Amino acid sequence: MTVSPLARPFPALPPVAGVELRIARARYKTWDRCDLTFATLAEGTTVAGVLTQSRCPSPEVEWCRKALVLGNARALVVNAGNSNAFTGDRGRQAVEAIAARTAAHLGCQPSDVFAASTGVIGVPLPIDKAEAGLDAAFTAEACDWQDAAETIGTTDTYPKGASTTAIVDGHTVTLVGIIKGSGMIAPDMATMLGFVFTDAAVDPAFLQTALTAANTPSFSCITVDGDASTSDTVLAFATGKAGNAMLVDADSAGADAFAAALADLCRQLALLVVRDGEGATKLIEITVEGAESDRSAHRIAMSIANSPLVKTAIAGEDANWGRVVMAVGKAGEPAERDRLAIRFGTTQVARDGLAVSGYDEAPVAAHLKGDEVEIGVDLGLGDGRATVWTCDLTHGYISINADYRS
Repeated sequence: MTVSPLARPFPALPPVAGVELRIARARYKTWDRCDLTFATLAEGTTVAGVLTQSRCPSPEVEWCRKALVLGNARALVVNAGNSNAFTGDRGRQAVEAIAARTAAHLGCQPSDVFAASTGVIGVPLPIDKAEAGLDAAFTAEACDWQDAAETIGTTDTYPKGASTTAIVDGHTVTLVGIIKGSGMIAPDMATMLGFVFTDAAVDPAFLQTALTAANTPSFSCITVDGDASTSDTVLAFATGKAGNAMLVDADSAGADAFAAALADLCRQLALLVVRDGEGATKLIEITVEGAESDRSAHRIAMSIANSPLVKTAIAGEDANWGRVVMAVGKAGEPAERDRLAIRFGTTQVARDGLAVSGYDEAPVAAHLKGDEVEIGVDLGLGDGRATVWTCDLTHGYISINADYRS
């Protein structure tokens, strides 16, 4: 598999107290690699999550949704190669078997076990392979973050991880995240599968508040192809091993610092996914301002980001800003043609509904030759603003998805 030209090297990530990682081969596909990730979490670990808004969610998503209400976690099991989605009772039985076997191993409740799967839709997860894979993982040597990140991938061309720290109640707390995602990326909540681990002590209700807030300008602002997965899951686990006083709400000492660090980590992870968009050669940042509201700006920005015509023009390094006008107009949000302004990079190409007088396409063409492209739109209507990220649409995307199951 060719590594994305936008790839970033896997960083050196610090350990997180209270987290142990192991990987194993469950052999969900005919590939010669590990495809099961098992994370054990210290007693007292709290959890929060954001899950797909798809009306056809996987059994794993439904399991996590129920377990999140309790706010406690002792383990995470991630399967790659089979999403177990649209599999009826057989799929639900597989998740229950995974949770039961893991809970028996750890001496905890099944509801303390979180599960996620990614891969082909419509094929039940084989329980025998799941249980054999778990047994192998239980006795495997502990692994590092990069091993875990590689194991949760499917069409990913490189492993994705990031970290940050914050000072909370006089203690340095660590946050580490790994994520997978390359295609079927257009979430309203999160992206494919992402997992955040911190040693901070955080009440589950506040952890949920902080993660939800962090998700809005990060995972919910990326798109590769406009398709939201049945399995999208982001979970955050807080082991409480850093020694800080429990963060219970926004008024707790260090709560602002923790929330800012979590938001930064989520943004880092989200951009790593876009950089690995299937067939991508360019990272595209789209900023819409002057909208009637932030929500309106976001919808318009996503209309531009999801437009095949805009994305193919960028792939071909064609400064066809008329396609941006089209995407603004079709978004269904308030817009006035004669107030609209558009820029590529730092070059203004249109203003007041017209091409800029004396417009020179040369600097725009030069900007489009780079691997990072900026598009700016000003609606001239209000204070609403949003930034989203996408990638170009190339023949590579078609090639990957035309034979995904083969």
